[in-house]
Amino acid sequence: MPNWNDENIQLRDLRILQIILNEGSLTRAATLLDTTQPTISKALTRLRSHFDDPLLVRDGQRMRLTSKASSMQEPLREWLRGADNLRDHGADKFDPASSDRKFHLLLSDVGMMHFLPALTAHLAAAGPKLRLQAVPLDAHDFETRLATGEADLALGTYARAPRNLRRQQLYTDNYLSVVRRDHPDRQKLARRTAFCTARHIVVTASDTGHTAHQMAQDAIEAAIAPERVLLRLPSFIAASLVAAETDGIATLPDVVATSMARHLPLATFRTPIAMPPISVAQYWHERYHRDPAHRWLRQACFKLFGRSR
Repeated sequence: MPNWNDENIQLRDLRILQIILNEGSLTRAATLLDTTQPTISKALTRLRSHFDDPLLVRDGQRMRLTSKASSMQEPLREWLRGADNLRDHGADKFDPASSDRKFHLLLSDVGMMHFLPALTAHLAAAGPKLRLQAVPLDAHDFETRLATGEADLALGTYARAPRNLRRQQLYTDNYLSVVRRDHPDRQKLARRTAFCTARHIVVTASDTGHTAHQMAQDAIEAAIAPERVLLRLPSFIAASLVAAETDGIATLPDVVATSMARHLPLATFRTPIAMPPISVAQYWHERYHRDPAHRWLRQACFKLFGRSR
């Protein structure tokens, strides 16, 4: 029988349990909780004793949940949500002028370039002690980082965002193409024939924030012959830098192309093939939906970026 009277079981242990069950890995759980693997192992030992179940068992190179652990996931999630609501009960106001809250944002490289300058200035004006930190995006633990509070918001275009996350659309962007200003065929490249026969710098979709770019990549590669690809790389910003120094065309989101053209010797033009629109949104976890500080941050983001480009 489970040792329900074990006084060593603590709320922190249950939060650790939630991460372990979500990740199926002590190493990843330790990384997400910014602690050591021995600490996680000790907590798991207490939890196994408390629930009288191994909870995770090794299967070759992987750890798998026991049937009991699987059945515990949803009740545990609801219980911890209730504990958070109880903790926050009565905390219905947020004063940015006096708060020392540190907000964490999940962002791709494009998101850091586009969102951080305006948002940093907004926070500095709203409260001298408010702080902001960008968290590098890894789509593999996208939901977990929002669920655990490691990140408050994710801003960007995330085609694989879990459906149970809350989201609010901010704006719709489009694509532009860029070339160096002294490109010998610059005036012709806005025509489809010249565009398709030119050399291209293709930005490849990835699991680190650019998965929604896959349709755009497919559209470009369907329009040009394979030998027209000058270079493939996973960064819009790097593609801009290469375009400024070569005869290659880079096709980028409007916000990136416009910004990079202000800082580099680049000319922009409308991409002469059909490209998909880019839906940019903010994402957050249900656990923090009613948190006053979190709500203030979401409203600030919508005020700054909630528009159609």
